[in-house]
Amino acid sequence: MSLRERAGALIYDWPRFLTTPWVQMHNRNERVTADARGLRCEWQFTSDLHIAKVFPSAGVRLMRRAFDAWPIVLRDAPESSDAPQVTFIIGHRGVARLPHLLATLRSIAGQRDVAIECVVVEQSMQREIESALPQWVRYVHTPPPTPDYDYNRAWTLNAGARLARGELLVLHDNDMLCPSRYAAEAMQRRREGYAFLELKRFTFYLDEKETLAVFESGRVRTDVPSTIVQNLRGASIVAARDAYAAIGGFDESFVGWGGEDVEFWERADAHGGVYAFGYLPFIHLWHAPQKAKLIGADAPAIRRYYELAEVPPRERIERLKERQWGSLNGVGE
Repeated sequence: MSLRERAGALIYDWPRFLTTPWVQMHNRNERVTADARGLRCEWQFTSDLHIAKVFPSAGVRLMRRAFDAWPIVLRDAPESSDAPQVTFIIGHRGVARLPHLLATLRSIAGQRDVAIECVVVEQSMQREIESALPQWVRYVHTPPPTPDYDYNRAWTLNAGARLARGELLVLHDNDMLCPSRYAAEAMQRRREGYAFLELKRFTFYLDEKETLAVFESGRVRTDVPSTIVQNLRGASIVAARDAYAAIGGFDESFVGWGGEDVEFWERADAHGGVYAFGYLPFIHLWHAPQKAKLIGADAPAIRRYYELAEVPPRERIERLKERQWGSLNGVGE
């Protein structure tokens, strides 16, 4: 950081950081809208919290505040999975991220005050992780059409949605630790009439060392962020099951990394019933970036997003509703 950047953060951001509730902290050049609980970011893509990059101690303090309010609880099995009200759905491929998945499942098992279930959809030629999963997790295997077929996250989520028993679906990544009140808060917002929920306020990224410590110790520290991200669209989105079907689920034409969450949210927003005032903290576990992410805007799935962005969301909804989606045998046509 340059001396000018540090001076600017000290003069303009630090006093605000000391007097502002953690959930309301944001970069000084960003526009937000507030409700009684959280903030809605009035920009499309993510941003890093600047003061935490300039002064890491500020990030430590903010992370501690956030998880003091909304703790993560890691358990081996949930309190109850009978008659689930909320279904977590996770797509997965390969063994490299199996430790991430198992840690994520323990945070899901830590949910309280609501009955939950979890469906893990493995998209692979062979059943690689089934025997490693806890007994309370429902396992689904969806073999890709060819060995070189790139990962299709949209297909895995749709397949899981077809089998879900809960009223609410949590479309969740395999590397995201969630606070123990996540599912219960989602149910409360659903009872208020909302169909689609984006409750993440900050996503705290761990570095490689701290992520390995989670795997080895079975515990998670909540004062060691490497980066703090706002407005992370996707990674964990909540949808009422009937509303999910009403907008055609996820678009299975997204093959490879990127784009499907943003496109899904655009259709959800067009449908209505969206709640996007984030007030919960999450933890993202470190992993090597996907090759397509390094390519950026030239990644095939990102190009697909920009193609679809030219089509009005309601027209996209009608197209998807005419297609088969969530098949266990292959992507929709």
